[in-house]
Amino acid sequence: MTTLSLAQVSDRAQRILDEVERAVVGKRHAAELVLSGILAGGHVLMEDYPGLGKTLAARSFAQALGLEFSRAQFTPDLLPSDLTGSFLYDQRSHEFTFRHGPLFTGLLLADEINRTPPKTQSALLEAMQEGQVTVEGETFPLPRPFHVLATANPVEYEGTYPLPEAQLDRFLLRVSFGYPSPKEEWEVLQRRMARRQEAQTVGQVCDAEGLLAMQQAVETVTVDEAVGQYCVKLVDATRRHQSLLMGSSPRGSLALLLTARAHAVVRGRDFVTPEDVKAVAHAALDHRVTVRPELWMNEVTSATVVESVLSATAVPGAATAAPASAYARP
Repeated sequence: MTTLSLAQVSDRAQRILDEVERAVVGKRHAAELVLSGILAGGHVLMEDYPGLGKTLAARSFAQALGLEFSRAQFTPDLLPSDLTGSFLYDQRSHEFTFRHGPLFTGLLLADEINRTPPKTQSALLEAMQEGQVTVEGETFPLPRPFHVLATANPVEYEGTYPLPEAQLDRFLLRVSFGYPSPKEEWEVLQRRMARRQEAQTVGQVCDAEGLLAMQQAVETVTVDEAVGQYCVKLVDATRRHQSLLMGSSPRGSLALLLTARAHAVVRGRDFVTPEDVKAVAHAALDHRVTVRPELWMNEVTSATVVESVLSATAVPGAATAAPASAYARP
Protein backbone atom coordinates (compact mmCIF):
# COMPACT_ATOMS: atom_id res chain seq x y z
CA MET A 1 0.00 0.00 0.00
CA THR A 2 1.23 3.50 -0.83
CA THR A 3 2.24 5.58 2.19
CA LEU A 4 0.93 9.16 2.26
CA SER A 5 1.94 12.07 4.45
CA LEU A 6 -0.78 14.01 6.26
CA ALA A 7 -0.05 17.01 4.04
CA GLN A 8 -0.74 14.83 0.96
CA VAL A 9 -3.95 13.52 2.52
CA SER A 10 -5.09 17.06 3.28
CA ASP A 11 -4.40 18.17 -0.29
CA ARG A 12 -6.20 15.15 -1.73
CA ALA A 13 -9.16 15.69 0.61
CA GLN A 14 -9.56 19.25 -0.66
CA ARG A 15 -9.51 18.03 -4.27
CA ILE A 16 -12.18 15.44 -3.42
CA LEU A 17 -14.35 18.15 -1.85
CA ASP A 18 -13.81 20.42 -4.84
CA GLU A 19 -15.05 17.69 -7.17
CA VAL A 20 -18.07 16.88 -4.98
CA GLU A 21 -18.92 20.59 -4.82
CA ARG A 22 -19.15 20.66 -8.59
CA ALA A 23 -22.33 18.59 -8.20
CA VAL A 24 -23.53 19.50 -4.69
CA VAL A 25 -23.64 23.29 -4.56
CA GLY A 26 -22.97 25.25 -1.37
CA LYS A 27 -22.72 22.30 1.04
CA ARG A 28 -19.00 22.39 1.75
CA HIS A 29 -19.34 21.99 5.53
CA ALA A 30 -21.72 19.02 5.23
CA ALA A 31 -19.43 17.46 2.61
CA GLU A 32 -16.46 17.94 4.95
CA LEU A 33 -18.32 16.04 7.65
CA VAL A 34 -19.21 13.18 5.29
CA LEU A 35 -15.61 12.94 4.07
CA SER A 36 -14.34 13.08 7.66
CA GLY A 37 -16.61 10.15 8.50
CA ILE A 38 -15.27 8.16 5.55
CA LEU A 39 -11.62 8.98 6.37
CA ALA A 40 -12.30 7.86 9.95
CA GLY A 41 -13.43 4.51 8.54
CA GLY A 42 -17.10 4.90 9.45
CA HIS A 43 -20.55 5.03 7.94
CA VAL A 44 -22.68 8.16 7.59
CA LEU A 45 -26.44 8.70 7.81
CA MET A 46 -27.64 11.68 5.78
CA GLU A 47 -31.00 12.73 7.17
CA ASP A 48 -32.84 15.66 5.63
CA TYR A 49 -35.84 16.73 3.59
CA PRO A 50 -36.34 15.35 0.06
CA GLY A 51 -34.51 16.94 -2.85
CA LEU A 52 -31.57 18.43 -0.94
CA GLY A 53 -28.82 16.46 -2.67
CA LYS A 54 -28.29 13.47 -0.36
CA THR A 55 -28.34 10.86 -3.12
CA LEU A 56 -26.33 13.11 -5.44
CA ALA A 57 -23.72 13.61 -2.72
CA ALA A 58 -23.34 9.85 -2.16
CA ARG A 59 -22.89 9.17 -5.87
CA SER A 60 -20.46 12.09 -6.20
CA PHE A 61 -18.31 10.83 -3.33
CA ALA A 62 -18.19 7.37 -4.92
CA GLN A 63 -17.00 8.90 -8.21
CA ALA A 64 -14.43 11.21 -6.60
CA LEU A 65 -13.07 8.43 -4.38
CA GLY A 66 -12.96 5.94 -7.24
CA LEU A 67 -15.00 3.35 -5.34
CA GLU A 68 -17.32 0.74 -6.80
CA PHE A 69 -20.83 2.05 -6.17
CA SER A 70 -24.09 0.25 -5.47
CA ARG A 71 -27.50 1.69 -4.67
CA ALA A 72 -30.18 -0.19 -2.74
CA GLN A 73 -33.62 1.42 -2.71
CA PHE A 74 -35.11 0.47 0.65
CA THR A 75 -38.80 -0.40 0.37
CA PRO A 76 -41.26 -2.19 2.69
CA ASP A 77 -40.96 -5.43 0.70
CA LEU A 78 -37.14 -5.52 0.62
CA LEU A 79 -35.73 -8.75 2.08
CA PRO A 80 -32.38 -9.22 3.85
CA SER A 81 -31.26 -11.54 1.02
CA ASP A 82 -31.86 -8.69 -1.43
CA LEU A 83 -28.94 -6.94 0.25
CA THR A 84 -26.61 -9.75 1.24
CA GLY A 85 -27.18 -12.06 -1.71
CA SER A 86 -28.26 -15.69 -1.58
CA PHE A 87 -27.42 -19.22 -2.66
CA LEU A 88 -28.90 -20.21 -6.02
CA TYR A 89 -29.03 -23.65 -7.53
CA ASP A 90 -26.92 -24.02 -10.67
CA GLN A 91 -28.56 -26.68 -12.86
CA ARG A 92 -25.43 -27.15 -14.94
CA SER A 93 -23.11 -27.95 -12.02
CA HIS A 94 -25.88 -29.30 -9.76
CA GLU A 95 -24.51 -27.16 -6.94
CA PHE A 96 -25.60 -24.15 -4.95
CA THR A 97 -23.53 -21.07 -5.71
CA PHE A 98 -23.57 -17.77 -3.85
CA ARG A 99 -24.71 -14.72 -5.80
CA HIS A 100 -23.45 -11.47 -4.26
CA GLY A 101 -25.93 -8.77 -3.32
CA PRO A 102 -25.38 -4.99 -3.49
CA LEU A 103 -23.53 -5.06 -0.14
CA PHE A 104 -20.45 -6.34 -1.98
CA THR A 105 -19.22 -2.95 -3.11
CA GLY A 106 -16.97 -0.10 -2.05
CA LEU A 107 -19.68 2.43 -1.26
CA LEU A 108 -23.29 1.46 -0.72
CA LEU A 109 -26.06 4.04 -0.92
CA ALA A 110 -28.83 2.79 1.37
CA ASP A 111 -31.54 5.07 0.00
CA GLU A 112 -34.44 5.88 2.35
CA ILE A 113 -33.25 3.35 4.89
CA ASN A 114 -36.21 4.05 7.18
CA ARG A 115 -38.69 2.72 4.61
CA THR A 116 -37.80 -0.93 5.13
CA PRO A 117 -38.73 -3.13 8.13
CA PRO A 118 -36.28 -3.69 11.02
CA LYS A 119 -35.50 -7.23 9.83
CA THR A 120 -34.00 -5.87 6.62
CA GLN A 121 -32.39 -2.88 8.37
CA SER A 122 -30.61 -5.32 10.68
CA ALA A 123 -29.06 -7.08 7.66
CA LEU A 124 -26.71 -4.08 7.49
CA LEU A 125 -25.45 -4.41 11.06
CA GLU A 126 -22.93 -7.21 10.55
CA ALA A 127 -21.70 -5.63 7.32
CA MET A 128 -21.23 -2.21 8.94
CA GLN A 129 -19.58 -3.49 12.11
CA GLU A 130 -17.62 -6.53 10.96
CA GLY A 131 -17.09 -5.93 7.24
CA GLN A 132 -18.66 -9.29 6.39
CA VAL A 133 -22.00 -10.99 5.82
CA THR A 134 -23.17 -14.41 6.95
CA VAL A 135 -25.63 -16.32 4.79
CA GLU A 136 -26.85 -19.79 5.78
CA GLY A 137 -23.96 -20.21 8.20
CA GLU A 138 -21.25 -19.26 5.69
CA THR A 139 -19.34 -15.99 6.11
CA PHE A 140 -18.25 -13.84 3.19
CA PRO A 141 -15.83 -10.91 3.66
CA LEU A 142 -16.76 -7.60 2.02
CA PRO A 143 -14.33 -5.60 -0.12
CA ARG A 144 -12.11 -3.03 1.57
CA PRO A 145 -12.78 -0.22 1.91
CA PHE A 146 -16.50 -0.63 2.54
CA HIS A 147 -18.71 2.31 3.53
CA VAL A 148 -22.43 2.87 3.85
CA LEU A 149 -23.96 6.25 3.10
CA ALA A 150 -27.60 5.99 4.10
CA THR A 151 -30.35 8.53 3.51
CA ALA A 152 -33.45 9.05 5.62
CA ASN A 153 -36.42 11.35 5.30
CA PRO A 154 -37.51 13.08 8.55
CA VAL A 155 -40.99 13.75 7.14
CA GLU A 156 -43.58 11.49 5.51
CA TYR A 157 -43.70 9.08 8.44
CA GLU A 158 -46.48 7.09 6.75
CA GLY A 159 -45.09 3.66 5.92
CA THR A 160 -41.71 4.22 7.58
CA TYR A 161 -39.83 2.25 10.24
CA PRO A 162 -37.67 4.55 12.41
CA LEU A 163 -34.18 3.20 12.99
CA PRO A 164 -33.78 1.76 16.51
CA GLU A 165 -31.25 3.47 18.77
CA ALA A 166 -28.88 0.49 18.55
CA GLN A 167 -28.67 0.80 14.77
CA LEU A 168 -28.43 4.59 14.81
CA ASP A 169 -25.43 4.15 17.09
CA ARG A 170 -23.63 2.17 14.37
CA PHE A 171 -23.50 5.25 12.14
CA LEU A 172 -20.39 7.23 12.97
CA LEU A 173 -22.09 10.48 11.95
CA ARG A 174 -25.52 11.82 11.10
CA VAL A 175 -25.35 14.79 8.73
CA SER A 176 -27.99 17.22 7.51
CA PHE A 177 -27.51 19.27 4.34
CA GLY A 178 -30.17 21.94 4.84
CA TYR A 179 -31.83 24.19 2.29
CA PRO A 180 -29.61 26.21 -0.06
CA SER A 181 -29.55 29.97 0.04
CA PRO A 182 -31.29 31.79 -2.87
CA LYS A 183 -27.87 32.50 -4.41
CA GLU A 184 -26.86 28.84 -4.18
CA GLU A 185 -30.21 27.69 -5.57
CA TRP A 186 -29.83 30.01 -8.56
CA GLU A 187 -26.36 28.54 -9.14
CA VAL A 188 -27.95 25.06 -9.20
CA LEU A 189 -30.33 26.26 -11.93
CA GLN A 190 -27.54 27.90 -13.91
CA ARG A 191 -25.40 24.76 -13.83
CA ARG A 192 -28.35 22.66 -14.97
CA MET A 193 -28.96 24.95 -17.96
CA ALA A 194 -25.27 25.00 -18.86
CA ARG A 195 -25.06 21.19 -18.59
CA ARG A 196 -28.03 20.63 -20.94
CA GLN A 197 -28.71 17.25 -19.38
CA GLU A 198 -29.90 15.90 -16.04
CA ALA A 199 -27.03 13.51 -15.34
CA GLN A 200 -23.83 14.92 -13.89
CA THR A 201 -20.50 13.35 -13.07
CA VAL A 202 -17.44 14.44 -11.10
CA GLY A 203 -13.80 13.64 -11.65
CA GLN A 204 -12.00 10.76 -9.93
CA VAL A 205 -9.35 11.91 -7.45
CA CYS A 206 -8.19 8.60 -5.97
CA ASP A 207 -9.08 4.91 -5.90
CA ALA A 208 -9.84 2.27 -3.29
CA GLU A 209 -6.17 1.70 -2.49
CA GLY A 210 -5.62 5.46 -2.25
CA LEU A 211 -8.52 5.81 0.19
CA LEU A 212 -7.07 3.06 2.39
CA ALA A 213 -3.75 4.92 2.37
CA MET A 214 -5.53 8.13 3.40
CA GLN A 215 -7.30 6.33 6.23
CA GLN A 216 -4.03 4.82 7.41
CA ALA A 217 -2.38 8.25 7.45
CA VAL A 218 -5.22 9.70 9.54
CA GLU A 219 -4.35 7.12 12.21
CA THR A 220 -1.08 9.02 12.81
CA VAL A 221 -2.74 12.34 13.74
CA THR A 222 -1.59 13.70 17.10
CA VAL A 223 -4.25 14.00 19.83
CA ASP A 224 -3.33 15.86 23.02
CA GLU A 225 -4.56 14.16 26.18
CA ALA A 226 -6.51 17.29 27.11
CA VAL A 227 -8.44 17.09 23.84
CA GLY A 228 -9.16 13.41 24.38
CA GLN A 229 -10.39 14.15 27.91
CA TYR A 230 -12.58 16.91 26.43
CA CYS A 231 -14.30 14.27 24.26
CA VAL A 232 -14.89 12.10 27.32
CA LYS A 233 -16.28 15.02 29.36
CA LEU A 234 -18.72 15.98 26.61
CA VAL A 235 -20.10 12.45 26.38
CA ASP A 236 -20.22 12.05 30.15
CA ALA A 237 -22.22 15.27 30.41
CA THR A 238 -24.92 13.83 28.14
CA ARG A 239 -25.40 10.91 30.57
CA ARG A 240 -26.14 13.31 33.42
CA HIS A 241 -28.22 15.87 31.52
CA GLN A 242 -31.66 16.29 33.06
CA SER A 243 -33.39 16.60 29.67
CA LEU A 244 -32.13 13.25 28.41
CA LEU A 245 -33.66 9.84 28.91
CA MET A 246 -30.47 8.23 27.62
CA GLY A 247 -27.03 9.73 27.07
CA SER A 248 -24.37 8.69 24.62
CA SER A 249 -22.53 5.37 24.87
CA PRO A 250 -18.71 5.16 24.68
CA ARG A 251 -19.20 4.94 20.92
CA GLY A 252 -19.98 8.67 21.16
CA SER A 253 -16.61 9.64 22.61
CA LEU A 254 -14.89 7.34 20.14
CA ALA A 255 -16.83 8.94 17.28
CA LEU A 256 -15.83 12.40 18.48
CA LEU A 257 -12.16 11.47 18.67
CA LEU A 258 -11.92 9.56 15.38
CA THR A 259 -13.92 12.07 13.36
CA ALA A 260 -12.12 15.05 14.89
CA ARG A 261 -8.82 13.52 13.75
CA ALA A 262 -10.08 13.22 10.19
CA HIS A 263 -11.61 16.70 10.31
CA ALA A 264 -8.27 18.14 11.43
CA VAL A 265 -6.55 16.61 8.40
CA VAL A 266 -9.28 17.87 6.04
CA ARG A 267 -8.70 21.34 7.50
CA GLY A 268 -4.94 21.03 6.97
CA ARG A 269 -3.58 20.10 10.41
CA ASP A 270 -1.67 17.13 11.78
CA PHE A 271 -3.07 17.61 15.30
CA VAL A 272 -6.57 17.88 16.77
CA THR A 273 -7.88 21.06 18.41
CA PRO A 274 -11.01 21.51 20.55
CA GLU A 275 -12.53 23.34 17.58
CA ASP A 276 -12.33 20.13 15.54
CA VAL A 277 -14.25 18.35 18.30
CA LYS A 278 -16.87 21.10 18.34
CA ALA A 279 -17.17 21.01 14.55
CA VAL A 280 -18.15 17.33 14.55
CA ALA A 281 -19.99 17.22 17.89
CA HIS A 282 -23.54 17.55 16.57
CA ALA A 283 -22.98 15.05 13.75
CA ALA A 284 -21.40 12.57 16.18
CA LEU A 285 -23.71 12.96 19.19
CA ASP A 286 -27.18 14.20 18.21
CA HIS A 287 -28.34 10.76 17.09
CA ARG A 288 -26.82 9.05 20.13
CA VAL A 289 -28.92 10.77 22.80
CA THR A 290 -32.63 10.39 23.58
CA VAL A 291 -34.66 13.35 24.83
CA ARG A 292 -37.33 12.77 27.48
CA PRO A 293 -40.62 12.40 25.59
CA GLU A 294 -42.50 14.83 27.84
CA LEU A 295 -40.21 17.69 26.74
CA TRP A 296 -41.24 17.76 23.07
CA MET A 297 -43.72 20.61 23.75
CA ASN A 298 -40.85 22.73 25.09
CA GLU A 299 -39.00 22.34 21.76
CA VAL A 300 -36.17 20.47 23.45
CA THR A 301 -34.29 18.42 20.86
CA SER A 302 -31.12 16.37 20.84
CA ALA A 303 -29.40 19.23 19.00
CA THR A 304 -30.32 21.81 21.66
CA VAL A 305 -29.15 19.46 24.41
CA VAL A 306 -25.80 18.81 22.71
CA GLU A 307 -25.42 22.57 22.19
CA SER A 308 -26.01 23.16 25.90
CA VAL A 309 -23.45 20.48 26.76
CA LEU A 310 -20.92 22.17 24.48
CA SER A 311 -21.59 25.51 26.17
CA ALA A 312 -21.34 24.13 29.69
CA THR A 313 -18.19 21.99 29.26
CA ALA A 314 -14.86 23.72 29.81
CA VAL A 315 -12.70 23.86 26.70
CA PRO A 316 -9.00 22.88 27.01
CA GLY A 317 -6.75 25.93 27.10
CA ALA A 318 -3.52 27.01 25.50
CA ALA A 319 -1.82 23.73 26.42
CA THR A 320 -3.30 22.29 23.24
CA ALA A 321 -1.85 24.99 20.98
CA ALA A 322 -0.42 23.97 17.65
CA PRO A 323 2.95 22.19 17.66
CA ALA A 324 5.70 23.60 15.50
CA SER A 325 5.20 20.90 12.86
CA ALA A 326 1.65 22.01 12.04
CA TYR A 327 0.81 22.93 8.48
CA ALA A 328 -2.57 24.57 9.13
CA ARG A 329 -4.54 25.50 6.07
CA PRO A 330 -5.36 29.24 6.00
